[in-house]
Amino acid sequence: MNTLVASRSRTFSLVRQFFYDRGFCEVDVPILTRAPCIDLHIDPFATKDGLYLHTSPEIAMKRLLSQGSGDIFFLGHVFRKEERGSLHHSEFSMIEWYKTHTTKALFLEEIVALCSLFTGKLEYEILDYEEAFARFATDRETPSDWSPSDRRHYIWSHDVEPHLGDGRFTFITNYLKEDAALAQTHIVNGVERAERFEIYYRGIELGNGYYELSDPVEQRLRFENENSLRTSENKEALPLDEKFLTSLSVGLPPNTYGMSLGFDRLFLLKEQKEKLSEVLLLPDMLD
Repeated sequence: MNTLVASRSRTFSLVRQFFYDRGFCEVDVPILTRAPCIDLHIDPFATKDGLYLHTSPEIAMKRLLSQGSGDIFFLGHVFRKEERGSLHHSEFSMIEWYKTHTTKALFLEEIVALCSLFTGKLEYEILDYEEAFARFATDRETPSDWSPSDRRHYIWSHDVEPHLGDGRFTFITNYLKEDAALAQTHIVNGVERAERFEIYYRGIELGNGYYELSDPVEQRLRFENENSLRTSENKEALPLDEKFLTSLSVGLPPNTYGMSLGFDRLFLLKEQKEKLSEVLLLPDMLD
């Protein structure tokens, strides 16, 4: 048997068993949608008849949560228009899950436990976004026509990320409010910050999570703002998902946290490889 096929199969089983043992249900949500998640930095693939391939199962899963699904997880493919590289591919496998009636501390422990299936058991640290930026960022030259957001993201990816997750997992928390379109916010040292967290290991971003926003009015404003940012950068404004916003009016369960992890990046670490093309089955299908 092809060893890569066998290893991916075994690892899929380990991930699923991880969630089954914790009482989660797996959900199989539609890949096609008329209203993808709206994000300045993520572009969906559109079909000829006005549909989009989902960039994440997030919106569909939150609709299920509002209908009383309980704790759920997804393991499957998502699609994003982005340049292909050693850690990027326009079609990839994602692990996404939602845990209700929990705390941030317990949820971070669960994330570490899942990631450890791929890396072996590791310790973790928690760094505030501003603290990490102050510690590692440099005064890089960037084009004069770049927005402050573009400049900040460029410096983050080139100066900060390579230092994160050195010998242990690093969680980055308390992002700027504008960097978390679907997260709740709280006050940190008198400043409104997003209750978003990302996990890194060996300089690789493995996943992104939120303390989930459940206010439909605020969520609509966030989506509209993201669309304004998209059009300001000559990107397509995307349709709002009215069914999703209506589901938020019913409400998410109390204390709902969500996390998405890139399965292929984790699997790359498990297999001790350098490029996604080394751990994907038939990576040349898009060539």
